[in-house]
Amino acid sequence: MADYKLLLKASAAKEIDAVDSKADRRRIVERIGALRSDPRPHGSEKLAGYDDRYRLRQGNYRIIYLVDDARRELTIFKIGHRREVYR
Repeated sequence: MADYKLLLKASAAKEIDAVDSKADRRRIVERIGALRSDPRPHGSEKLAGYDDRYRLRQGNYRIIYLVDDARRELTIFKIGHRREVYR
């Protein structure tokens, strides 16, 4: 199976840079990279009210992303702490 193309919104890139711990940032980036080969890994959940948006946990942080199977693209929308990401 071919990998998905990964698109990262500019706001999501800024949110990665805003993560306090360097180790947390590294784990988030690794988790996002792993999505290219498996866009719906174990632990990912479909967001209520959307047909194509998912969330993925990475420690206390959440990665919100969109999967477009027809174009084989993943778009990372939002990354944030679990208490703030859904606001």
